[in-house]
Parts: sequence; structure tokens; C-alpha cells
Amino acid sequence: MSKVFFKAITLDSGTEKVASAAKELLGKVIECENIALEKEIPIKVHFGEKGNITFIKSECYNGLIDFLEERKIKTSFIETNVLYKSKRRLKETHLEVAKEHGFTRIPITIADGDHGENYSEIEINKKHFKTCKIGKDFSKYNQFIVTSHFKGHIMAGFGGAIKQLAMGFGSRGGKLAMHLNIKPKIKESACTKCGACKENCPANAITITEKKSFIDPEKCIGCAACTAVCEHNAVKTFGLKSIFGALGNPFYQRIAEYAFAAQKGKKNIYINFALNITPRCDCDGSEMKPITKDIGIFASIDPVAIDQACYDLVKKSGKKLRGQSILKYAEKIELGSRNYKLTSI
Repeated sequence: MSKVFFKAITLDSGTEKVASAAKELLGKVIECENIALEKEIPIKVHFGEKGNITFIKSECYNGLIDFLEERKIKTSFIETNVLYKSKRRLKETHLEVAKEHGFTRIPITIADGDHGENYSEIEINKKHFKTCKIGKDFSKYNQFIVTSHFKGHIMAGFGGAIKQLAMGFGSRGGKLAMHLNIKPKIKESACTKCGACKENCPANAITITEKKSFIDPEKCIGCAACTAVCEHNAVKTFGLKSIFGALGNPFYQRIAEYAFAAQKGKKNIYINFALNITPRCDCDGSEMKPITKDIGIFASIDPVAIDQACYDLVKKSGKKLRGQSILKYAEKIELGSRNYKLTSI
């Protein structure tokens, strides 16, 4: 049975008290689980999409940063580029959004490079993936504080530690594999022959001529860098067939497998903020209203247990979320346990 530590708190208490509660929980889980800390521990965060106002604010992480700095542990924020069209799809503009949202106290690493093209292949040999594309810079560290905003999600049902490990650690190509498990194509009618996709293709898989532009599926490694650099929306991955194909258990299972790859060999600590519990992800660049009251902050070394605890308390508050299949499959592949003991502090 896994241990999950919990502190009830609301955003009405103020970001200073939220940060202090997160710091207290971090100290508690380290003490009770007898965790040895590395000399450098990045903090995995989500900076929030431009236009979103309910992401976990940068000030809420100050307690975690204080805790590490007091112990002379080097830290930074770490994140990956997104798959969809957004300022967060490129490192340069992703950093702009992060700074606009106040993430300026410590350095920032975008783990999968300028266009999402840098990744490490992590071998897992599971049902859907033999290997997974994880942002390359994650391989530099043995330990992370993985922070997650627990909330709803249109496709996954909910987002928490498991999804943060999967989508948050996965490179752009990894995100593509989880969502669709297909490779991008060029829409000829939209292509201007500018050559940006070809110049940035690490596999030399793109051909551009006056008559035709195309991606060789045999050469394509699925990194999806081409989708990031195309300014004309000519490189396509999403369609009705692919979207419907991404729904259901295969998608849930692919998320769990990528989460397994992301934490393989790491000594992570997980912090979930069940605050501003919105119906959709922080990648949604719009204003959203919470679907239930603030619950509090959770801490554990088990990503499955911490998500199950959050899921259960949200359900207890009167809002049942989809996504139980993710938890069941994650436990099946030994990512963690759904059985937990919740200790309030």
C-alpha cells in the first residue's frame, strides 16, 4: 500500500500559504519515505497556455524552490514543447509564455529542444510501445519533483501525475504517438514550398519539388518537428479519423506506458495541486470555471496512488471524472498502486 500525504487548502488562502503547504508536504514525504536527495533536482511544471488563467501560478512553487535552495540543491523548471499550434510549440516563444506567466525565479529548460526534435528512446517493451520518445534533457537527471495540476481533461478524463509524466515528459513525437500513433503528412494545397519543414527534418524524410511536397513514411521518425516550424498549417496530423481513433482504452493505455517510460530509473517525488479543478487542461487557452471546490495538495512517491487519491476526493466532493481505465492499466503495468493510505497533515 502506497503512502499519500495531503493538506487541505484553498486558493482563497493566498499563494504564499499554498506555497508553504507544498513545502511542508515535500518535507513530510521525504522524511517519511526516507528519500535521498540528488544534488540537482528540476521541478517539472506546466506554464499554462496563453489565455488560460486557472493554471497553477508560479508563486505556488516558491515553497518547493525554497526547500531545495535551503539544502543547497540546484533546481530549475523543466518542460517540453506542445504538439498543437501554439506559442508553446517552439522553445523561443514557449519561454516567452513562461516568463509572461511569472516563471522567472529559476532557470527554465525545454527538454526536447527548439522544435521538439530532441529525445531519448526509452525501452519499455509494453503492449503499445517497445520504446518511447522522452525529451532528451530528462536523461541528465536522476530525480524530479513532478508537480501536476489535477483537473479534468477532454480525452483522458482527468490530468494528474500520470498525464504529467506522459505528455509532460514526452517529446513532440512522443505526444504524437500517444494521441494518434501516426506520422504527419503535407497538405499539398496549403504548402507554399518555403522549405522550413525540410530544413528542420532530422531524418531527411521530406521532399519538396515544384509539383509535389511529401514526407516519406519509411524515413519519418515521427518527431513532429515539421508540425512546429510550418507557419502555413500545411503539415497535418489531426483529422476526424485520427481523433476518433485516439479515444478510448488504447489512448489511456498509451498514456500509462509513456508515464512508465518517463519515470523508469528515476527517484521522483510527486506533488498534485487539486486546486482550480477545471473541466479541461491548462493547454486550453481560454477562461474556465472550476467544476468543484478546491480540495488541497497531495504528495507521494507513487504516481498512481496520488492520482487515485485525488480522483477519489474529487468524486467525494460531488464530481465524478472519467479516466479510471488509466489508473487500472497503470497499475497493471506496475507503474504504481491504486491502494493507498492517505495521511492528512
